[in-house]
Amino acid sequence: MMDKQRKHWIKPGSFIILSLVLAGLFLLNLISGSVYIPINEVFSILFGDSGTFKAANEIIVGDFRLNQAITAMLSGAGLAVAGLLMQTLFRNPLADPSILGISSGASLGVAVMLMVLGSVSGNVAVISGVWGSVGLIVAASVGAFLVLLLILAVSNRIGNIVSLLIIGIMISYIGGALVGLIKYYGQKDDVHAFVIWGMGSFSNVSNSILPFFGFSLIIPLLLSFLFVKPLNLLLLGEKYASGLGLKVKTNQWLVLLIAGFLTAVVTAFAGPVAFIGLAVPHFARNLFKTSGHSILLPAVVLIGAILALFCNWIARLPGFDGNLPINAVTSLIGAPMVIWIIIRRKDIYRSNS
Repeated sequence: MMDKQRKHWIKPGSFIILSLVLAGLFLLNLISGSVYIPINEVFSILFGDSGTFKAANEIIVGDFRLNQAITAMLSGAGLAVAGLLMQTLFRNPLADPSILGISSGASLGVAVMLMVLGSVSGNVAVISGVWGSVGLIVAASVGAFLVLLLILAVSNRIGNIVSLLIIGIMISYIGGALVGLIKYYGQKDDVHAFVIWGMGSFSNVSNSILPFFGFSLIIPLLLSFLFVKPLNLLLLGEKYASGLGLKVKTNQWLVLLIAGFLTAVVTAFAGPVAFIGLAVPHFARNLFKTSGHSILLPAVVLIGAILALFCNWIARLPGFDGNLPINAVTSLIGAPMVIWIIIRRKDIYRSNS
């Protein structure tokens, strides 16, 4: 009886702890960096208490760190939910947001843009300003959404979800091959700019772009919670879910649309951020010891935001001469996390509780 009561309370307690960790890391991202800003000044800046902080600190927090922290939080949540949806949809623990080639499409869009700019201007100086950043976002968005539309069109023509997975992987290979050709024939500065973009960054979203970015992620994140029951049924298999009255193909198409849209938006604005979408669902299953999406969906939102904020904080620690590439940090943290979880809880995926 006591064990059942403890299990009943551990989930709300875990969510409270995760929320507190998220708030602490968000604040830590505003305080830390190449310039340390006292916590009292940060609160004064956030709440508009004029006259109690330095003007330079207001610019650092209000124009840079706050945007970066919000971008990291939303991107981590978006990638984590997309990863969970993909793993459930394909019933494959190795699935992640990039598995359908959407990230490759974004990379191809950026590579094409840089090659054209390099050919026209002879250098990539034009991408260093505001319009250059917007251009990279637009190019990545076009590439990502074209691949997403292709995947959705293919999903309407084939009934086998495994075949769709294979097609997505092949699209990813094609995109990677085209990017490789562009890099091979591209100018040195173009290739360098593309490599920098491919390392990922949460600092690309400015004050003017942040509302659009936030709206583009919050809506699909909220919509994903409407699919708790269908996702739980899809875990049981398509035939069993269909026997219980679920419109399998329609729900698969909608889940794919949400996951693909989340991936496309994050990749367009932050670059192809690695491992968050793969690692976080595993960590959530291990922490809450369940495969039920009523628990996993809010869990991955919190854990994804926490992991992204933590990686962003690590990347901006003093002594690194600027920002470390986000992909380097997420991979170094995410890969050992997945290995440790699989070794420690190798039986968690046998349970559908």
